[in-house]
Amino acid sequence: MKKVAILASLAATMVFTAFAGNTTTGKTTATTEATAPAKAKGRVYNAVIEKSDLTWNGKKVTGEHFGTIDLKSGNLVVNKDKVTGGKFVIDMNSIKVTDIKDAEYNGKLVGHLKSDDFFSVEKFPTATFEIKALAPIAKAAAGKPNYKVNGLLTIKGITKPVQFPATITVKNGVATAKADVTVNRAQYDVKYGSESFFGSLGDKAIMDDFTVSFNVTAKQ
Repeated sequence: MKKVAILASLAATMVFTAFAGNTTTGKTTATTEATAPAKAKGRVYNAVIEKSDLTWNGKKVTGEHFGTIDLKSGNLVVNKDKVTGGKFVIDMNSIKVTDIKDAEYNGKLVGHLKSDDFFSVEKFPTATFEIKALAPIAKAAAGKPNYKVNGLLTIKGITKPVQFPATITVKNGVATAKADVTVNRAQYDVKYGSESFFGSLGDKAIMDDFTVSFNVTAKQ
């Protein structure tokens, strides 16, 4: 199955646990299915879905859950072997939980994540991340994050700015991007188990922050 490990984080989503949560708030435009290239100078490299992965991890007071989610489409814009922009669409219906082996319990958690308590997948079947700016990190060690990425993440029709370090390479017509993105779910109106909305919940609390890790490959 196709998975994406960015966000956009590039994300999540990202996204994604009845026992997890994390991103940045105020409503804007709803997500779109289209993956039009970002308004950046360069050639469009389309995401290779089968070679791109996205995973999520969410924590609660009494433990954590993790899983995967699929990239639906995406691209990176490349100019002179430098990524200058990009946009990704995440299939929220593809959310999976990988740490729970019991089929019944697993199915219940996935269903809960898709419900209005969390990501309202029926109303908002996709999430999007769009790169708005990139800045190189000076003297970045080989294999370590070499860019700071600024972009817009949209979940449940709410768009918020996000920033994160990423490891980006372009070589021989192939671009790759890897990052771990922290998302504050409270900013996207994902309320269930959140002390941001309901005050102290003791051991029933679910952390607002969740992590989306992505590893995207794109080609000309």
